[in-house]
Amino acid sequence: MNIIGRGAEAILYRDGDTVVKDRISKSYRHPTIDKQLRGSRTRREAKVMERLDAANVPAPRLTHLDDANAKLSMTFLDGPKLRDVLHEKHASYAAEIGKIIGQLHANNIIHSDLTTSNMLVVDGKLHLIDFGLSFFSHKPEDKATDLKLLQRALESKHHEVASECFELALEAYAAAYPDADAVLKQLSKVQLRGRNKQKAAKDKVD
Repeated sequence: MNIIGRGAEAILYRDGDTVVKDRISKSYRHPTIDKQLRGSRTRREAKVMERLDAANVPAPRLTHLDDANAKLSMTFLDGPKLRDVLHEKHASYAAEIGKIIGQLHANNIIHSDLTTSNMLVVDGKLHLIDFGLSFFSHKPEDKATDLKLLQRALESKHHEVASECFELALEAYAAAYPDADAVLKQLSKVQLRGRNKQKAAKDKVD
């Protein structure tokens, strides 16, 4: 198996058409706590991926859960990260982003790391990856925070088209998710809190 990715919590290996996610042990944690955390996070991620599959959301499919060793096996998706190709047709991709997030939230799944590095273009179709921070929630606040994270990611990596992309994504989100109104109202509050914090920090410096 070849290493194809390494994060703070896990190492990704590829074995043919399969990707194995190995949640590595942390030496700074007590062994018992470490095992419990790795196990609970792996099981939660597996449940999220099972829900994604049932809802037909474009994402890797879970093929095996190794609960004892905190490992997940999933299908390998071959394609570039959206981060590297968004510029090619940003308006079309933005609409796809909104639609997929609408599907997620309709199933009460919060991704928690919605960046264009966690989106792949596979055979021309957008797929979400990396559900290591994901969880289930029906709360508009959590869903609004998910959208705010996307906005920040676009502004950070794609500032030239960030505003247009985010607006197009929200339009598609509203069309894909029947309860979008409550989330978008909460998003306005989340954005306002962010602006107030920025203003307070600026006033403090001045």
